Amino acid sequence: MTRSIRSIPAPEVRTSAGSVRGRWQGDVAVFRGIPYARPPVGDLHLAAPVPALPWDGVREADAFGPPPPQSLALGYGAGPQSAPGADDWLTVNVFSPDPGGAGLAVMVWLYGGVYMIGSADGPGYDGTGLARRDTVVVTFNHRVGAEGYGQFAGAPPNRALLDQVAALEWVRDNIAAFGGDPGRVTVFGESAGAGAVAALMTMPRAAGLFHRAVAQSVPGTFFSTPLASDIGAAIAAELGVPATRDGLAPVAPGALRDAADSVWNKMADHGARWGRAARARMPFAPVVDGDVLPRTPWEALRAGQGAGIDLVVGHTRDECRGFTALSGRRGKVTEEEAAATLEWCAPDAAGARAYRTGHPAADPTGIQDLVMSDWLFRMPSLHLAEAHVAGGGTAYLYEMAWPSPAMDGALGACHGLDVPLVFGAFHGELAEMLLGKEPSPEARALSESMMAAWTAFAGTGTPGWSPYRPEDRLTRVFTADSVTVPYPAETSRLIWADWKFAALEPTGGA
Repeated sequence: MTRSIRSIPAPEVRTSAGSVRGRWQGDVAVFRGIPYARPPVGDLHLAAPVPALPWDGVREADAFGPPPPQSLALGYGAGPQSAPGADDWLTVNVFSPDPGGAGLAVMVWLYGGVYMIGSADGPGYDGTGLARRDTVVVTFNHRVGAEGYGQFAGAPPNRALLDQVAALEWVRDNIAAFGGDPGRVTVFGESAGAGAVAALMTMPRAAGLFHRAVAQSVPGTFFSTPLASDIGAAIAAELGVPATRDGLAPVAPGALRDAADSVWNKMADHGARWGRAARARMPFAPVVDGDVLPRTPWEALRAGQGAGIDLVVGHTRDECRGFTALSGRRGKVTEEEAAATLEWCAPDAAGARAYRTGHPAADPTGIQDLVMSDWLFRMPSLHLAEAHVAGGGTAYLYEMAWPSPAMDGALGACHGLDVPLVFGAFHGELAEMLLGKEPSPEARALSESMMAAWTAFAGTGTPGWSPYRPEDRLTRVFTADSVTVPYPAETSRLIWADWKFAALEPTGGA
């Protein structure tokens, strides 16, 4: 039943910092823009998050907080740019079906965006659909790009991850007031958000803050401190200042963002020094710094860290195909380009040959898409499940194989297609690009299936299919007629079986 705005008072909740007044969105209470930390500017620029200051009276929680500085170089996917002086980036949003109740499972979303863009506003991350399944949904902003992941002397590393920990601490301390159970918290995220989920599973600072995790398309890119510092030095050089927190103190956030974008545009010039990171044009990633993030998730999970956290992890079938199609390169990749990609991206020369023999009918575009998909998302996700199981944890593996109907099927089951399906949010740029203005009944049915699985996992720890085990490798394949079968990408699994997703290092070139 849709609530009448005139007859139902706006929902109010008392948090640890003060009272907030939300709004009803149909039958879901929505609270937007609640600060969980102080604005990370001025004396707090490039610092770890500091808890928000308390306020008197009732704070209106009816508008999303401003997004953190967004890369302009990528040209897609970012939220709106913050207005000058709008620096209260670190805010949470809560979607609750029953703010006066208690004990509901909680799902906390971490957005993706190549670690360079992302914000919680907009229709794509509307939590009302999931909340209507007796779940309290939390979304929040955290720093990205140089603000969140830039490695500078004197600044704590992995500030984005520290923001996420601070948001989860806010959830622990406040979510009961919104009807949620702080003892049943699931983090879920896609792409860079899935990389953050994997990191949080093994971070000492995040221990005990959540109990289940869903990682959708985990990137395999984690950086060593030397590599991250090298890239940080290049960013500071664009500004003509030392690569230190003190040196960057007078630099406005927008200027720091622009300097990072300039480095992104020049990544090809650093291929000899930055290796795979440069070739993939990824200047940022979580940093294995030995403190905030002691080890890569694969190494740490295999050693048993995070074994008590149940995990759903998976990928789409055609992760990188959409990037190729949307850039106009579908069918235009040359044999030489495919061979070069195999040389730097496949595990070794034998692996490169195995791609050719295992996919004899694939054209150069198909080979390039496949090896990039495997290195960047598919095999890191598979290996995360394997590492977690090896360390004593429980993991459920899936593949999203249903193809996007857009561009006459050219996108396939591409990267990001699962996001609107999991949220049941069919409006906004991404959803309409991938699913059309009006999703088909088949798309809606698949969305219902995925939403049911994700919320069941958050509520009970079981998504509805069997756990992954090395002896049978059972995997849920989401299609129009979803099935549970042995892991379907067997050729790729064997090629990458002995690969270790270690932190990327500088290659030693000039």
